[in-house]
Amino acid sequence: MTNNLLRFNKNLKYIVFDFETEGLNLRYSRPWQLGFIVVEGGKIKNQYNLYLEVDKLNMSKGAARTTGFDEAFYNSKKKDKNQILDFFDKYVYNPDYYLVGHNVLNYDTFIHNNLRLDCGKKSDYSYIERIIDTNCLAKAYRMGLKQADQTVSFPVWQYKLAAYRERGMKTNQKAMLIEFKIDFDESKLHDAIYDVKMTNELFKKLIWNIEI
Repeated sequence: MTNNLLRFNKNLKYIVFDFETEGLNLRYSRPWQLGFIVVEGGKIKNQYNLYLEVDKLNMSKGAARTTGFDEAFYNSKKKDKNQILDFFDKYVYNPDYYLVGHNVLNYDTFIHNNLRLDCGKKSDYSYIERIIDTNCLAKAYRMGLKQADQTVSFPVWQYKLAAYRERGMKTNQKAMLIEFKIDFDESKLHDAIYDVKMTNELFKKLIWNIEI
């Protein structure tokens, strides 16, 4: 154990982010809600609950049911997607910040790319080196791993875990909140801003169980 682990970095800067989308298609589904918090030195400095104006939103019934989508509320809150993306990307592409999220390597990174394309921008995954996926850390925890594999890069180690499947292994947000005895309101899960706050609590627990 060394004192350069994230758990010991008192000046650690990161954002925790989550998208809610019109569907589950990784190539085409677009986000209508983005929640993210900015954490510096262990404290939440800012939080943003943003609703993106989407042309001809094609909300699936399943997505609407899961996320509790309210069309009237959404229409009253939605803002220009280009402005929201530009604001969010100031953090995404800032090398001073890590990017934390639950299952982001398998989902939210693709949704972010869909948003960039929808706004007329090019694909840019250059931030992947700074991604920390709490779903991958949760799998490592369930597998009894104590540290990241030092023989490969951290992103490669996470991608291996992201692809790993084991019958009976539950690493979804709800299961891990229960595992670590973190109080939560199940009715609020799948609301982007609530999810990122819960993911932040998971992250703070997991970095004391996995040495990264």
